[in-house]
Amino acid sequence: MDWLKPLLRRWFDPEDGARNSIVARWIFLRALAVIYFSAFYSLLFQIKGLIGPHGILPEGQRLAAVAHYYGATRFWHLPTLFWMSSSTGMMMAVTWAGVVASLLALCNVWPRVSLFICFACFLSFVSAAGDFSNYQSDGMLLEAGFIALFFAPRGIWPGWAADHTPSRASLFLLQWEWFRIYFESGLVKLLSGDVQWRNFTAMDEYYQNSPLPTWIGWYVEHLPHWFHAGSVAVTLVMELAIVWMLFFPRRVRLICFCIVTPWEIGVILTGNYAFLNYIVLALGFLLLDDVYLQRWLPFALQRKQHSEPTDESPAEPAVRRPLHVASVSVAAVILIWIGYVTIAELTPMVLPGARLPIGPAVVLEPFRIANQYGLFAVMTRGRYEIEFQGSNDGQNWQPYIFSYKPQLLNERPGIYAPYQPRFDWNLWFASLGDWQQNDIVPLAEEHLLLNDADVLAMFRGNPFGASPPRYVRAMLWQYWFTSMDEKRSTGNWWRRSLLGQYAPTLVHSSDGKFEIVRPADDLPPHD
Repeated sequence: MDWLKPLLRRWFDPEDGARNSIVARWIFLRALAVIYFSAFYSLLFQIKGLIGPHGILPEGQRLAAVAHYYGATRFWHLPTLFWMSSSTGMMMAVTWAGVVASLLALCNVWPRVSLFICFACFLSFVSAAGDFSNYQSDGMLLEAGFIALFFAPRGIWPGWAADHTPSRASLFLLQWEWFRIYFESGLVKLLSGDVQWRNFTAMDEYYQNSPLPTWIGWYVEHLPHWFHAGSVAVTLVMELAIVWMLFFPRRVRLICFCIVTPWEIGVILTGNYAFLNYIVLALGFLLLDDVYLQRWLPFALQRKQHSEPTDESPAEPAVRRPLHVASVSVAAVILIWIGYVTIAELTPMVLPGARLPIGPAVVLEPFRIANQYGLFAVMTRGRYEIEFQGSNDGQNWQPYIFSYKPQLLNERPGIYAPYQPRFDWNLWFASLGDWQQNDIVPLAEEHLLLNDADVLAMFRGNPFGASPPRYVRAMLWQYWFTSMDEKRSTGNWWRRSLLGQYAPTLVHSSDGKFEIVRPADDLPPHD
């Protein structure tokens, strides 16, 4: 076993870490802090309406059900700080703690502790939010955020921390996450059998049908078919081939970075995918060595980095050695565990007949720190929008206007990522199914009948003021981008056609119950 100690030391000991990734680490951790901030900042305005005591899916009810089912193991199956309290005050406290910790991490103040608070607070929300957090982007942030705890330097004011290099294992696992996001997304496109990827039409209406389009996407949508077909080819080549350049020497990785980074920026500009693409963009900087990154730094920062001490005093290692060995051993166990789970999840995608034991993956699953990815496996064939409407007489209906998702025909699609309006985002998924499968729609109707302030805060405004409407319903529209000629003549960015009533019309009766006064329509196919 003599060979094992130097191997573990080389891969897991920061004292023998990746000395050419100091600047890349600094950039990545600052970017990670900004992404965390965007996630918590968006929750400040939504968490009460989503899972608060008066929200659409109150977390207190879910916690009670989980506690009844799992008993003493509930804390592992649903890891969240909200076990202490699911009150509005507790939810806002956790969210504000995440905001503050992310700002501290951005300022490089006690990065390990700051990032741990960010991880714990965001995991608390993701575990608690259920349907509102079943996004791959949430898993990406939790995985990157957890591995970053082993990647970040120690100390309260670490600066560049040139004397505390990132361990090679943590650096590789972050690069490995970057690789898997791309490669597994390419695999699922082929494995899904979606003919749009095979006949090169997947991008023809992608910009229009994405969850939350941008105005730049409107213009790109009107480019000729050859451009969209070429985009399909480039996407598949990049996801299935180019990303393998990660495993090549430094100069090849630089070329890879120069290819995928502009592509990610293009995705950010043409579609609002919350912080998903920002995570991939940040992880991409870990492909670069300091040999390249230092050229872009001010001379003072370069001098500061190289002037930091590289060795501790002679007496300190002897005192700290047992604790240091223990911490390296713990890091080795955890990071090897994460690495195994990600390989076990990827293997069946590459070799359908191969199966590795999944027990370790089951244990880690509640924490979302070792995930399987796969973006845009099947492309949607239409854009559908759910619109909530209220009425006092059942004849004249007023719509509730959303702040982010398409609704008003003459309103230009915005660019607001990494901010994530989770209710708007969920309604895009709900529009592809029916209301029985998406109970957030009738539940939202009930809250609108009560004029619930927390839920109304997720809309642009309340058309009924202090008095709630007598009736509320949800209608389904199909939307299309207007043509260039339509845009010039009408000023509209969208046109739409009513498909029918998506969810039943509800009233709030005098006995406090909600009653259906008109059922939903039998709608045409919309997927």
